[in-house]
Amino acid sequence: MVEHKIHKGVVMRSTGSWYEVRIETGEVVSCKFKGKFKKAGIKSTNPIAVGDKVSFIWAKDGQTSVINAIEKRKNYIIRKSINLSKQTHIIAANIDYAFLVITISQPRTSLGFIDRFLLSAEAYHIPVVLVFNKTDINTFKEQDKQEEWIEKYTNIGYQCLETSAKSGLGTKELFGLMKNHICMFGGHSGVGKSALINTIQPGFKLKTAEISGFNLKGRHTTTFAEMHLLDNGGYIIDTPGIKEFGLVDFKKEDIAGYFPEIREYMHGCKFSNCIHQNEPQCAIKEAVKNGEIAESRYNNYLAILNDENVNKNPF
Repeated sequence: MVEHKIHKGVVMRSTGSWYEVRIETGEVVSCKFKGKFKKAGIKSTNPIAVGDKVSFIWAKDGQTSVINAIEKRKNYIIRKSINLSKQTHIIAANIDYAFLVITISQPRTSLGFIDRFLLSAEAYHIPVVLVFNKTDINTFKEQDKQEEWIEKYTNIGYQCLETSAKSGLGTKELFGLMKNHICMFGGHSGVGKSALINTIQPGFKLKTAEISGFNLKGRHTTTFAEMHLLDNGGYIIDTPGIKEFGLVDFKKEDIAGYFPEIREYMHGCKFSNCIHQNEPQCAIKEAVKNGEIAESRYNNYLAILNDENVNKNPF
């Protein structure tokens, strides 16, 4: 009699037909799945994604191991399917942290870029840590600006780190946050994502272009996602497809709710359908006037609200 055992693990890699699942012992098992898994509200071309926690029937007799269940996801990132416009493709699931790497110069990261990234992460329920990198090359003026930005985002509730791959500043704290967590990195090309990764774990072999995904822009690609294990038990999600971190079925009336400080004040508006632009007795505009909401954040909210492409593929 052939014995088949049920095991649990996390999906490390997906090729569309095969899934590599890592179990607690560290062993990786190649699996397929049979049938369809239906997730409420998700019309996806791929039922299983990197980061999914699954159970599978492990066949050690040379037969194929088969995934038979997926645990409920705490979050996920999707993009529009390349060939099927009405469906989506799940890029990754169960993400613990998104690290947005920011540089004041070389290259310059704009507040508009930061706020769109944060809005997207809020929509997908993904915690973000803002990593201010290349601190060692800041001029006095640039350092003042960085400290101003850190104060702005700390007041909203976002965790901020100052780092330098060259001097090692903040890299231990960054590595500590990644311990036993599934993580992904974002930011413009050239902000030093790969250098940071190589500093916290020397010899880590990821291509710079792969790490530099998750920029909120870029054309759709057909690459497959993969997770890499760190020495501290953490994981890094690696896929250029993360560049398609746009929102699907995004509604303009939802935008305000993805800004934590606007969400805090919005119930004080006179009109329940207030979009905080031209309406009278708007609590948000009053909070901006009183300095309780940063003017830059409000202006970026308006820019996103009035983007004519916001309902199509906003980022």
